[in-house]
Amino acid sequence: MAKSTKRSKLMRKLTASVVGVLLLSFFFLSVAFPGPWNQVLGSALPLNDEPFRLGLDLQGGAHLVYEADMTTIPESDRANALEGVRDVIERRVNAYGVSEPVVQTNIQGDHYRVIVELAGVFDISDAIQEIGETPILEFKTPLEEVDLEVTDEQQAEIDSANTIEREDALAVLDRAFAGEDFSVIAGELSVDITTAQLGGYIGFIDDTHPIFDGLADEFASNRRLQPGVVDGLYEGTSSIHIVNYLRSEAREEVLGSHILLCHQDSEGCTNDRTKIEAQLLAQELLSNLTKENFAEVAEEQSDDTASATVGGSLDWVTRGMMVEPFENALFDDLSDGEISELVETQFGYHLIFREDTRSKTAYEIAHIEMPWTTAGDVLSIDPWENTELSGGNVRGASVAFDQFTGTPFVVLDFDAVGGELFGQITEANIGEVIGIFLDGEAISTPIVQQAIYGGEATITGGFTLDEAKLLAQRLNAGALPVPIDLLSQRTVGPTLGQVSLDRSIQAAIAGLILVTAFMILYYRLAGVIAVLALGVYTVTNLALYKWLGVTLSLASIAGFILSIGMAVDANVLIFERLKEELRSGRDLPSAINEGFKRAWTSIRDGNATTLIAAIILFAMSTSFVKGFALTLALGIIISMLTAVLVTRVFLKFASQFKLFQKPWLYNGDKKKK
Repeated sequence: MAKSTKRSKLMRKLTASVVGVLLLSFFFLSVAFPGPWNQVLGSALPLNDEPFRLGLDLQGGAHLVYEADMTTIPESDRANALEGVRDVIERRVNAYGVSEPVVQTNIQGDHYRVIVELAGVFDISDAIQEIGETPILEFKTPLEEVDLEVTDEQQAEIDSANTIEREDALAVLDRAFAGEDFSVIAGELSVDITTAQLGGYIGFIDDTHPIFDGLADEFASNRRLQPGVVDGLYEGTSSIHIVNYLRSEAREEVLGSHILLCHQDSEGCTNDRTKIEAQLLAQELLSNLTKENFAEVAEEQSDDTASATVGGSLDWVTRGMMVEPFENALFDDLSDGEISELVETQFGYHLIFREDTRSKTAYEIAHIEMPWTTAGDVLSIDPWENTELSGGNVRGASVAFDQFTGTPFVVLDFDAVGGELFGQITEANIGEVIGIFLDGEAISTPIVQQAIYGGEATITGGFTLDEAKLLAQRLNAGALPVPIDLLSQRTVGPTLGQVSLDRSIQAAIAGLILVTAFMILYYRLAGVIAVLALGVYTVTNLALYKWLGVTLSLASIAGFILSIGMAVDANVLIFERLKEELRSGRDLPSAINEGFKRAWTSIRDGNATTLIAAIILFAMSTSFVKGFALTLALGIIISMLTAVLVTRVFLKFASQFKLFQKPWLYNGDKKKK
C-alpha cells in the first residue's frame, strides 16, 4: 500500500513536470513565432510580432571600416581614445535612424579601427556623410576687428549670388503659399539646424530679438497680416528668412529685483539656517530696506547667487516665468517703485522690488532660413577666433530648469582643464558673445554675464524645452577625440542576403531531419524523447534570441546549428550510459538514474571547454565571429539544461508505464552471443 502511494506521488510529480515543460515550450514557441498566436488571441494577450533581427549579411546593408589617427595621442591613452571614437560614432549612427547598428573597435598592432555595420542601409554615401565626418565641437570668441571692405568685382559676385539665392527663396515661398506643410519644408531646407528639427518654430519675438531685429516693427506696421499666414521674405544681414507669422500677443513686462533668503526646508538651498532664522532675517532686512539700498542689500544678503551679482535684478519678466506666489506679488500686489512684504515660495522667503512696467507686443513665428552670401563669405573671413577650449574638455551636457522661473537651460560639465579654460575665457569676455560651434555651425551664442569657474557652465537663451533638449543632444554628440579615415566600404545586397538566409534555414532543417532519423533509428524510444527535448531546446533558443536582441548572421546561425550538435551529443552520452546499465541487468528507473549520474561529468567537462572557447571568441573578436560565439555559448548552456532536466523528466515519465519499460525500446537489450 505504501509502495503504491509512493509511486502515485512520483507519477503526479512527473506528470506535473512534463506538463510544465510542454506549457513552457508552447510559451517559448509563441515568443519566437507570435504571428499565429496573435491571430488566435486577438487583443487579449498581444505578443511582440517583431521579426528576428537579421545581420548585415542576411538583411543587406553597409559595412564601413574606419581607422583612427593616433599620431598625436600618447600610447597609453590610445585605447580610451578609440572607445571615445566608438561612442561618438554610435551616437551619430543612432541619430541617423539605423535600427540596431553594430559599432565595434578593433586593435591590431598600431592600427586602431572602428567597424560600423548598418543593416538595411543601402545609400552608403549618405551613411558615410552622416557618420563618417569628424564632428568638431569648438568654443570661439568674435574677432575684435574685421575688415569687410570688398572690391567692385567682389561686390558684383555678392550681388549675383544674392540674386540666385533670392530666387531660390522665392521658389520655396511659392511652395509655402501653395499649401505645402511649412514645418516639413523647414525640416527639409532650413539651414538653421536648431529650429529645422522643430519645423522652423522660433517662438515669440519682439524688437529686442537679436536675429530678427526690426522684424517686429514690420509686423506692427503690416495691417493686412493675418495669423497662420506665411508673410514673405525677410532679408537679414547674414541670411534670408521665409517667415510664417502665427499670432501676436500683448505682454505686460515688469522690471523686477528680489532678495532670496533660503533655509533648510527649501528647495536647492545650501544654507544651513532654519526656517525661523530665515524669516527673522528677512523681517530685519525689510525694516531697513529702501529703493535706494535694495541692490546693495541684495548683493550682500541674497542666496540667489545668479541675481545677487547684479543687485538682485531679474531683468524684464512676463507672466508665466515665475512660480505663482512670486508672480502674484510682482504683477498683482505691487505698483512701480514698491517693495513687497515677505513672499514665501518653495525656495524660501523673497523681498521683491517692482521697478518699472512696460507693454510690448510679441509675435509668434516660424521660419525657414536660406543661404545668403555676405562679404565675409566672399572674403573668406571667419569673424570668430578659436579658443583653446574644445569638445574634448566637455564631459557631458544636460537640461536643467531655473529654480525661480522654470525656464529650461543647458548645463555643460567640463573636465578640470576645461573648467579652468572656460573660467579664463568668460572672465576676459564679460558682456561679449561666446560662440559654441558643432561641425562648424554655431549652435549657441550666449552673452557672458560674469566669469564662470568651477567646471560647469550654463547656456541660456530663452529656450523652449525641445530646443534645450536638442542642444544638449548635439553637445553630447561631441567631437571625436581623434580624426578618422574611411579604409573600406562595401554594400551587401538584400537579394544575396535572402538567398543566404534561405540556404541556412534549409541546411538547418536538413540537419535536424538527419539527426532526428539517426536518433530514432538507433536509440528508438530514447531517440524520440531526445527529439522532443531537442524541440524544447530549439524554441528556447529562438525565444532567447528575441528577448536578448541577438542579431542573426550566417555565422551566428552556424553557431546555433553547431550547438544543436552539442545538444544531441549530450543525449548520446546519456543514452549510451543508459544502454550499458540496462545490458548489465538494471531495471529502467535505476538505469536512468545511474546513466545520468555517469554521463554528467563527461557532459559538464566537454561543454565547459567549448563554453570557455566561445567566451574567449566573444571577448576578443568582432562582428560575425562575435555573433557565432554568442549563439554557440547560449546553445551550450541551454543544451546542458535540456539534456539534464528535460530529457531526464521525459525518460522518468516514460519509465512509469509498463509498455515503455522494455530494454529493447532503448537499445538496451542484451546482444546474442
